[in-house]
Amino acid sequence: MAWIVLIISGVLETVWAAALAASGGLSRPRPSALFAVALTGSMVGLGYALRTIPLGTGYAVWVGIGAAGTAAYGMTALHEPVTAARLVCLTMIVGGVVGLKALH
Repeated sequence: MAWIVLIISGVLETVWAAALAASGGLSRPRPSALFAVALTGSMVGLGYALRTIPLGTGYAVWVGIGAAGTAAYGMTALHEPVTAARLVCLTMIVGGVVGLKALH
């Protein structure tokens, strides 16, 4: 159960990062509210998952999911550059997350 919560928390990290970018420096109410809700959910879920998953592993997986998800969102929705180097780096992040899960 902790791993499922950790994955959801990582996805919520992507949501809050995207909402923060859309909030215009927290000046737009709806994206700002989404940011606050997603941030809270992400942190609460991370805290719950870390009851069972070791800190280093859990935090690395959470950050990896959030970083890869945010980069994917940026490339697909915000038309950020898609380069071979960027895709290789994102693939390494995902590989590291999978590796940490496999080692646990």
